[in-house]
Amino acid sequence: MPKKRFEIFGLTRNVFVAGLVSLCMDVSSEMIYPVMPLFLANVLGVNKSVIGLIEGAAESTASMLKVFSGYISDRVGNRKWLMFAGYGISTLSRPVLALAPNWHQVLGYRFMDRFGKGVRTSPRDAIIAESTGAGHLGRAFSFHRSMDTVGAVIGPALAFSILALFADGYRPVFWLSMIPGVVAVLLIAFFIKEKTRPRVPAGQRPRLTMRHFDWRFKFFVVIAAIFALGNSSDVFLILRAQQLGISALMIPVVYLVFNAVYSASAIPAGIAADRFGKKRLILAGFLLFAILYYGFGVASSAGAVWAFFGFYGLFMGLTEGIQKAFLATIIPAEFRATAFGVYNTVVGLAMFPASLVGGLLWDKVSPSATFFFGGATALLSALLFIIFIAAIRRDGEEAG
Repeated sequence: MPKKRFEIFGLTRNVFVAGLVSLCMDVSSEMIYPVMPLFLANVLGVNKSVIGLIEGAAESTASMLKVFSGYISDRVGNRKWLMFAGYGISTLSRPVLALAPNWHQVLGYRFMDRFGKGVRTSPRDAIIAESTGAGHLGRAFSFHRSMDTVGAVIGPALAFSILALFADGYRPVFWLSMIPGVVAVLLIAFFIKEKTRPRVPAGQRPRLTMRHFDWRFKFFVVIAAIFALGNSSDVFLILRAQQLGISALMIPVVYLVFNAVYSASAIPAGIAADRFGKKRLILAGFLLFAILYYGFGVASSAGAVWAFFGFYGLFMGLTEGIQKAFLATIIPAEFRATAFGVYNTVVGLAMFPASLVGGLLWDKVSPSATFFFGGATALLSALLFIIFIAAIRRDGEEAG
């Protein structure tokens, strides 16, 4: 008698546990993220260009690992322990930030944290794709993003509570953020079950080359990279909120609103993507981002900030998990981790000039210029994506 597959809410065990892991790690990360730019600006006295440099350098340098971790995962046939190592490295980065006396140590923390993300992301995405049937990829990846974002709701709420309790609450937030990170690592060790793969002779193992992928994958990666060039770090949204009158104490609450909408919209968006097509929701996300960034650029009141952060959460729900679900439909199964690695690396590398340009525009032109630039690149991405969809239809190829 065949063994019954273990499922929770229609999701396989690996997908459900990966969601719990991301929930815990995002509690940890999002306790830190909304207060870190305030710590840099208000405690360490760092200007916006340096903040942009820190964000861009950390994201992009560590993102280079994503393609290599994906390739190594495909080549050695292991996902789980690379995922374990990545989450462990990020958890161990917290004391570096908690003890930081200047921005150089904060850069070290961000690099170490993103290094861990670079190691874990591609193998984790491959585990989710391999554990899910083709007709449920949107649901699986959106569930993962939703759980990730539930953690990102809890994290700012905890940060707000700690800031309210301690006169100098930044460093206690950083120390306490280690606890959910440790839980995430333990969940991987004891509950992720990786498929056993037959040993492949060394000469037949995958090689790191783009020849495995067709024009659809390459075109989509280019579009994602162009979009990322204008999608500067969210720290600029946080700094814009403070500039428009949101107090430092309330910043985590504004970020909580963003993540609450993100989390609530992710699963319905994923189900809609499986039913009506992933391409439609991705295009809608690009257009919504352009409108939102224009709104952030012209906003003049704190009330507008609350509304725009809510709509920004909707944008994330429409795009984050669904872009990866769409990607899973246009890549060869035997090169999944490598493909996710290439995608994550290219997008991550684009974040360095995005955040650096965002900071320079803020300091040298105006805060609004940062957001107008992002809106323009989103419109260009939407135009290219329309051309991409038309090309797929012309060739009669099915995808997403």
